[in-house]
Amino acid sequence: MPQTLKEFRAVGASVVAVLDHLIVGADSLARAVPELERFLGVSLSGGGKHVTMGTHNKLLRLGNDAYLEVLAIDPEGTRPERPRWVGLDEPETRARLAEGPRLLHWSARVDTTKLPELPLDIGPFERFQRGDFAWELTVRGDGRLAADGLAPSLIHWEGSYPVERLPDVGVTLETLELEHPRAAEVQRQLDALGLSIRCSEAAVPRVTAHLRTPAGTRTIRSTESIR
Repeated sequence: MPQTLKEFRAVGASVVAVLDHLIVGADSLARAVPELERFLGVSLSGGGKHVTMGTHNKLLRLGNDAYLEVLAIDPEGTRPERPRWVGLDEPETRARLAEGPRLLHWSARVDTTKLPELPLDIGPFERFQRGDFAWELTVRGDGRLAADGLAPSLIHWEGSYPVERLPDVGVTLETLELEHPRAAEVQRQLDALGLSIRCSEAAVPRVTAHLRTPAGTRTIRSTESIR
């Protein structure tokens, strides 16, 4: 069964993570933002450039404690000497995004960077900054995502949080569904982080988010582009 946002918090683990944001990848921010705005019936706002990664983004508030990020390679940015995050430099990812923007990944918020040993390698914490926002994020050196993007990256915010500055346009995250051929492996990661989200067994890895918008429910998936 998919789970509601209220069920994303769990107790009893040494670390308690909560869903922070969804990441929609795009091959072009200029093309993807109007497409997503038409699909959802609302406007995106905020965002900016990640100079060290050569990417830029736009944001959408999802209720009071989460948001959606549209992320793309910045054509005016400098290519970093390392692979960009969320696999944006991977040929397979670029081919998928050439078909249109799609849900790539998700991130969970933690209040500490001291973590227990985790079953899946999501990389060490690294510090980033965009304007006056500063955060630490787990990033693998090869830029790849653990478990095909189903195991969340972890983020620790320092001070200001983007949701506090984004307008509430009436969009919320209703449910998040995770499916993977190695569901038990992903589930061990989620349990270690105190996340009560469940991962189901399936032949194809997939992340699905159901969003409630002023125009009704809209669904975005990692296995298909947003149209």
